Amino acid sequence: MSYQVLARKWRPSNFSEVAGQAHVLRTLENALDNQRLHHAYLFTGTRGVGKTTLARILAKCLNCEEGISSTPCEKCGSCIEINQGRFIDLIEVDAASRTKVEDTRELLDNVQYSPARGKFKVYLIDEVHMLSNHSFNALLKTLEEPPPHVKFLFATTDPHKLPVTILSRCLQLNLKNLSPQIIVEHLSSVLGEEKIEFDEESLWQIAAAASGSMRDALTLVDQAISYCQGKINSEGVIEMLGVPEQKQVVALLDAMAVRDAGAVISLIEKMAEQTPDYVHSLDSLLSVLHRIAVAQVLPDAADNSFGDKQQILDLAAKFSGEDVQLYYQLGIKGRDDLRLAGEMRTAFEMILLRMLVFSPDFNLITESEQSTETQAATETVKKKHPAVARNIEPKPPATPQHEESDSTEQVHVRAETGVTTDQDAHHHNAAPKPITHATWLESFINLGASGIVANVLANSELIRIKEENVYFVLDESQSAVFNEELLPKLSQAVSQLFDTVLKVHIKIGKVLKETPALKSQRLKQEQHKTMVNEFEQDENVQQLLKRFSGTLARESIASTNEQGKS
Repeated sequence: MSYQVLARKWRPSNFSEVAGQAHVLRTLENALDNQRLHHAYLFTGTRGVGKTTLARILAKCLNCEEGISSTPCEKCGSCIEINQGRFIDLIEVDAASRTKVEDTRELLDNVQYSPARGKFKVYLIDEVHMLSNHSFNALLKTLEEPPPHVKFLFATTDPHKLPVTILSRCLQLNLKNLSPQIIVEHLSSVLGEEKIEFDEESLWQIAAAASGSMRDALTLVDQAISYCQGKINSEGVIEMLGVPEQKQVVALLDAMAVRDAGAVISLIEKMAEQTPDYVHSLDSLLSVLHRIAVAQVLPDAADNSFGDKQQILDLAAKFSGEDVQLYYQLGIKGRDDLRLAGEMRTAFEMILLRMLVFSPDFNLITESEQSTETQAATETVKKKHPAVARNIEPKPPATPQHEESDSTEQVHVRAETGVTTDQDAHHHNAAPKPITHATWLESFINLGASGIVANVLANSELIRIKEENVYFVLDESQSAVFNEELLPKLSQAVSQLFDTVLKVHIKIGKVLKETPALKSQRLKQEQHKTMVNEFEQDENVQQLLKRFSGTLARESIASTNEQGKS
């Protein structure tokens, strides 16, 4: 016996076997059970979501010999013949191959005759949008007032190409793309019946590649069975599809979170060994960035598409909201670059490097990590461009001679008088300062955390410390960014800041004192006010205002550093 592909073998034969599309099934089942049947149905949706399948099931329900209902008997001659595709009163037409008006007229010539076996003569026209305008015009009158024994079932992937006159005569049922969750559940059931071993990760990869189409998913399962020699595993599916592992995408984002360009390039080199589809790789990266953005705003709504909700929440804590939005926007724009690029890998690398370099917090080279080559390049610039030398000359240490003399004088003072200064007490008695809200505000600038963790702590007021427990009140206006799963990371950040083991407790409410975020905002306002006052008192500015009878736009005044960031 010849092999039958899974997409045909497991095609649903009744409504209960259909995966998803609950909104359409409810409409059809209620119409059949209540005998409220329309004369023309239009099924719309992308490929492989069940348009033709639902139309055939509807035809079976209409012609079942035991009566019209939403549950055909599957035993009578009509049901068996429809399942086998040889029912004489079910006329299936491929509109793509019969576009001429003569074909439509020939079809309509037989409408007036009663059905040979069933209760209804059913015309199932697939890809109906392919008919010509003259064919639609020929169909209009019959479609509006067909004989009582005729039902029209249309299926199309592009309803926008249908004339409005046709749409207005049909009951339109829009089928949705199937979610990865529904596809994985259905594939698990099919493979269980087929007695084929599989792992869940491979099915998630297939569901993602199917893009909402169950037929595509079953076709990929057939291919995976052959590729993996009867046992489906994630490694084989990834190689077959040429897509990056979800682990590789997460590893890329981990490297981007710490702004390690070297690690990003190394990971892309490993991906290149598998000859990946870089467009799909970028789409996978954008999908994860979208899930991270949702997790940052609504942690409870974080998607668990690949069973990796905790990983997404961890990544959400590592990125700032600004970086996630920036990376996503650059990635969307970069999809056009991939299509136009001569070398896909180069374009993919440039997109990720652009994400890193355009981040406001990215530092290309720090002073402590400046290499010998960079120093040599700096010396070359000094020689060729003396005018620039002042800007790149490293600042000398702050007057070591004075520090040495001061320290010498202090030694003499201690020797002669025996008096211990406050600085000596600090060096000889290294007892830490008590942790209060004031020390919290002073120390926050040294916080090593970033992303949501830093945002939560920046908007929190330190209430009290009891033994190893630190109690904060988070500003209620920032409550959306907080969830209980962040507490271990918050405790770790505060413990590192004060160099002692502490456990953080967060309560959401109104803050009564200045938080680090409010302090930063206040200092910026004070700095701007001082800068504006100095600018107004400048003699050159006053002369310009007097000479040209001008006024000063205070809100437009900004430091050169702020202008560089904008």
